[in-house]
Amino acid sequence: MSTLALRSQRVVTPEGERAATILIENGRISALLPHDADVAGAPLLDVGTHAVLPGVIDPHVHINEPGRTDWEGFDTATRAALAGGLTSLVDMPLNSAPVTTSVANLELKKAATKGQLHTNVGFWGGVVPGNAAEIEPLITAGVLGFKAFLTHSGIDDFPNATEDDLRRVMPILARHKLPLLVHCELSEDSDEWKKNDHRSYPNYLASRPKKWEDDAIAMMIRLCEEFDCPVHIVHLSSADSIAPIAAAKAKGLPLTVETGQHYLYFNAEDIADGQTQFKCAPPIREEANNNQLWAALQSGVIDFVATDHSPAPPDLKQMDSGDFTTAWGGIASLQFALPVLWTAARRRGASLSDIVKWLSSNPAKLAGQSKKKGQIAPGFDADLIVFDPEKTFEVSEEMILHKHKVSPYICQELAGVIELTFLRGEQVFQRPNFLRLNHGEFLTR
Repeated sequence: MSTLALRSQRVVTPEGERAATILIENGRISALLPHDADVAGAPLLDVGTHAVLPGVIDPHVHINEPGRTDWEGFDTATRAALAGGLTSLVDMPLNSAPVTTSVANLELKKAATKGQLHTNVGFWGGVVPGNAAEIEPLITAGVLGFKAFLTHSGIDDFPNATEDDLRRVMPILARHKLPLLVHCELSEDSDEWKKNDHRSYPNYLASRPKKWEDDAIAMMIRLCEEFDCPVHIVHLSSADSIAPIAAAKAKGLPLTVETGQHYLYFNAEDIADGQTQFKCAPPIREEANNNQLWAALQSGVIDFVATDHSPAPPDLKQMDSGDFTTAWGGIASLQFALPVLWTAARRRGASLSDIVKWLSSNPAKLAGQSKKKGQIAPGFDADLIVFDPEKTFEVSEEMILHKHKVSPYICQELAGVIELTFLRGEQVFQRPNFLRLNHGEFLTR
């Protein structure tokens, strides 16, 4: 029987921070003991005043393998995740090729992970026109839920779903109580903005107005109520949709919402022309808007924060030309998910318990992991991180473990350093070294 006792003055439990000793047996937390408990017979690791948190769970990651492994891949993505304290990821059905819209394609993706999983990884299936017959087979094959776009995804082989397409699949998902994750933009087909300054961030921002999001979210609230189907709004950026979302939740609809670290950390006013590393969809909006996102997160209207890690090679990001009209829209941030959010959150008086709620326990619910991951409590998997919330560092290209060194966080000074990462009770990372790789498992409900 493998055992370990992990002791800290700051263990973040569902009841709050406390001094405690975590007893780990066979990959799970067997007991949460007093700080000075006698653990004779178990190896003891005392981390002093460093905080111990449940591992971060990110349910919105584009790993891109197979097919676009030159953008990212399971090896680089999950290495970066471990170094950033992320112990479980859920991979989106695009931008891999083929996309995860059938069981055959899912099996190709699973095969591509062989020998490359350093964290736990699950998969979302995709909803596209014409694949309604694949939904139940994909559920049987183990996907955790489904993702749909209401606008062009950026990838032609993952076309956007229409309301009619959603109406075909939502009764199936409601029956299985699985979530439908939705990129909410009902866009208007116009390239007029591309006739203006290609390097202008305000020009790009104006090209994707909040109304696109607001109209799409209104439609999803209506369908959520009609079908009683769990609906999850990904990467909310428009504060104008907060009130309708709050009203829908007050009615008891099965609606959840995430926003992204970049919407909470950056503001449009601070993005210079030509800085295409900031391009994402929906776009990073103005400070007044983003302050409202913060208020919604802190009040619980927004459930959690996820990276939408969507990397691409520098040429696709148009790093040399600074052309927003042709640059790939995606933020690469997986490795820095925790320190970015903590840096911004502690300025607003947030606690480590808030961080655990926003990065671990609430994401675990969406991914169907809430009975085994996302908390430090007896019976839960010992996916844990040791975190120094006071230490700061500056993000440099050299430290980035993503496949490409493109990120808007380069040169940002962040607070919070991951010292150790444990996966099912085994130490897999100790800053700056990996101790055990290829240790991840597939996530299942």
